[in-house]
Amino acid sequence: MAKNGSTKNGSSAGKTALAHRSQNQVAMVFDLNKCIGCQTCSVACKTLWTRDEGTDYQWWMTVNTQPGKGAPKDWEQMGGGYRDSVPQAGLLPTREEFGGGWDFNYDEVFYEGKGNTVHLQPVGKKPTWGPNWDEDQGAGEYPNAYYFYMPRLCNHCTRPSCVEACPRSAMYKRPQDGIVLRDEEQCDGLQFCAEACPYKKIYFNYIKKVSQHCIMCFPRLEQGVAPACARQCPGRLVFVGYLNDKERPIHKLVYDWEVALPLHPEYGTEANIFYIPPFSPYRLKEDGSLDTETPRIPTEYLERLFGPRVHKALNTMESELKKVRAGGKSELLDTLIVYRWHTLFEPFTRDPVEVGGPQTASKR
Repeated sequence: MAKNGSTKNGSSAGKTALAHRSQNQVAMVFDLNKCIGCQTCSVACKTLWTRDEGTDYQWWMTVNTQPGKGAPKDWEQMGGGYRDSVPQAGLLPTREEFGGGWDFNYDEVFYEGKGNTVHLQPVGKKPTWGPNWDEDQGAGEYPNAYYFYMPRLCNHCTRPSCVEACPRSAMYKRPQDGIVLRDEEQCDGLQFCAEACPYKKIYFNYIKKVSQHCIMCFPRLEQGVAPACARQCPGRLVFVGYLNDKERPIHKLVYDWEVALPLHPEYGTEANIFYIPPFSPYRLKEDGSLDTETPRIPTEYLERLFGPRVHKALNTMESELKKVRAGGKSELLDTLIVYRWHTLFEPFTRDPVEVGGPQTASKR
């Protein structure tokens, strides 16, 4: 992994002024009502991009249970981003707060004939946290407990605080598609980017002494292939495309219907990863009957995640559901159902097999 973004478009000429918006902006929309927490996206990303030395603990895509502490642990309390356009100081997550990258006793369990006397477990120091550590715990009391899954990756923000914080100009936002990349030959490993990122999706390679993060699978995008995390998702829940393409689903979900929202908009970085907020089943009353007035997932919690616009988004989707149940049609719901898979990825619908080889880290 010599360079995180080392293409002809990754030269210093691409490192334009931060205030300029990109010609096009690649974006994603995740429908949280479809995510089953299977981790296929996480494994697809891991297999493709973080198998080099020093990346064993790096999971550029993580799927965590909400409510939860997330990964790194308690990342929402670590600061960064902007407040009233003023950069905010942030904390640097520790290796232990990220977790992961452990060695396991595979030989002992599988090859030394000990049968049921040993079980698979990490070797060495006992871990205290890791990706999706608090899986399926959620919140609430029986019978009204609740949780949902939240995929997270680099948001490739319109105003990336990581780029502004880098004193070496190693990070930049590509003008042609808005992807945030890093020149690893320019990076000195100061980690100011990780402190500044409010989403804490920047990792540190302790072997190479450079920071690293999701690159939006740009070598695939350049060949018309959707990112691995989206392409491998079995739930048809990840939309990929250009935010400014008014004829495609992402623009309609974000701007026309306003049901796709960024995570923590108050961070001020203008994230370009969006989410369809989750519905929740009805609560149960003490007598076992349905409470149709109170959602099981508190809207106050969803507002903390997605801001006050979440109320309008939920109301819009509920209104569309009622319309369809009454026999009507809904372009919004048809879009979210995804009858034809390639509508998720237009214009990045090319089959990876057609490219003629895996897009591995060595190709960067």
